[in-house]
Amino acid sequence: MWRAMALQAFPGVELREPAREADLVEAGRRLGCELPEQLAQLLRASDGLTGPSSVDTIWPIAHIVEHNLLFRSDPSFAQLYMPFEPLLFFADNGGGDQFAFVQKPRRPDVFVWEHETDSRRWVAGDLRDYLERALQEDGDDDWYRL
Repeated sequence: MWRAMALQAFPGVELREPAREADLVEAGRRLGCELPEQLAQLLRASDGLTGPSSVDTIWPIAHIVEHNLLFRSDPSFAQLYMPFEPLLFFADNGGGDQFAFVQKPRRPDVFVWEHETDSRRWVAGDLRDYLERALQEDGDDDWYRL
């Protein structure tokens, strides 16, 4: 389902081999939370997606884990930004802004964290909505800006 949906949204999307179930379980253990179900389903179909402009529209599971652990533990980030623990980052726009699910309280919506202002705002109702917006062939990497 996810592979077909991504190809329909952007026929040039780069799909990868599926993530291993053991890697998804290990990711949840290391992050201290289960991955959102839609994200886990997508990763079981393709371990990340590369969309227009060669931007990782969905990161591979290893990158999701390492990136989130870094953002939650880097002391310099703690001084500069609001806490990242409520967020689960899974993608970026190629220019520093990153996309995340809110984990506390858990919800299906996708938010963007804008690195220059530390703002966090809603951009999509769920992962499918995010992909349809992010994979627009005629769009750009800043599709989420007002």
